[in-house]
Amino acid sequence: MQEGGQLSINSLQKGKVDIDVDNLLKLLVENSASDLHLKVGSPPVLRLYGKLMPLEDRPVLNPEQIESIFFNITIEEQRLKFVKERALDFAYSVSGVGRFRVSALQQRGTLSLAFRVVPHKISSIEELGLPQICKQLISRPRGLILVTGPAGSGKSTTLAAMVEYVNQHETRNVITIEDPIEFLFHDKECLIHQRDMGDDCRSFSSALVEALRHDPDIIVIGEMRDLDTISTAMTAAETGHLVLGTLHTIDAAQSIDRIIDMFPYGQQRQIRLQLSQVIEAVLSQALLPRVGGGRVPAVEVMLATGVIRRLIREEKIHEIPANIEMGKLEGMQTLDQALAELVKSGNVTVEDALIKSSNPRKLAELLKSYPTSSVPQPAMTRAF
Repeated sequence: MQEGGQLSINSLQKGKVDIDVDNLLKLLVENSASDLHLKVGSPPVLRLYGKLMPLEDRPVLNPEQIESIFFNITIEEQRLKFVKERALDFAYSVSGVGRFRVSALQQRGTLSLAFRVVPHKISSIEELGLPQICKQLISRPRGLILVTGPAGSGKSTTLAAMVEYVNQHETRNVITIEDPIEFLFHDKECLIHQRDMGDDCRSFSSALVEALRHDPDIIVIGEMRDLDTISTAMTAAETGHLVLGTLHTIDAAQSIDRIIDMFPYGQQRQIRLQLSQVIEAVLSQALLPRVGGGRVPAVEVMLATGVIRRLIREEKIHEIPANIEMGKLEGMQTLDQALAELVKSGNVTVEDALIKSSNPRKLAELLKSYPTSSVPQPAMTRAF
């Protein structure tokens, strides 16, 4: 298929593949990279610690090569869905190498593939450098917890660490709804059911309704992407379940606004009241390069204190950041406070922290009294 054309099911035929994708994925894992990109007109590209690294010793890929790779790693049902929707998310495993989340999309009439490593081992909250309050949050009996951040910020990894913590310490019935399933859980103290979008269920909203009939204690929603899903999630939290979900938002205040704005104007007053009652926390994270190698999360933590609930009810969302900043003793922190702590501990550079900051001037003020040249350098980690 030439660039600028239209992919069809007839064009996605099995052909001779002179690019061994399994070997590329092995190279991806051996180099501790997070992603592999295959695009027409470019050699294979790895993402290592957040930076793109073309494999200059590999040939530039052509459309036939990528289509053949796609054909060989998918089944007919997946190919039909891709041709219809021009995009597809699925999981792919290589024996002895690992498991990968794959995103396929059409661009300029050609196929583009992105593979993301899904670690065999689910890292702990400590190994990931997440706030310890994550342990308390996942142990709560009911309510809504949001994990937010841009794409690639580690939201799924954080959710997996929290679920694995409760799996080791409490007896709960857990149902996850994912697109696709990434981390594979093994029952320990918990009973964990994992549903894959497409294979096991039709949509997030319908799967959530079905989950409520399966006697759950905890429901994990891979992405709260539409009004029906958000509405049902809040109802589930309201009726005695702990619900965890993700949003593509950069901080707690924006997350609250995003949920409310998804509803028609006439319903927003009631939604503010309902959300103020069910919300337990918002964790908003960003990933930064760690000094010495690897990446480390900076996590904003908003807890639903009485003041925060009142601000949501009274449509004073703009006052939430200041209240988070003042709530350190309760376990809250803004993103800038989290970034400042990472700089002070020697985990990230000032330059990288400023890039991720939503208020660089505020971050600079937090760092004024902390020289960074003398802080100890942490050991390398590859948790994220």
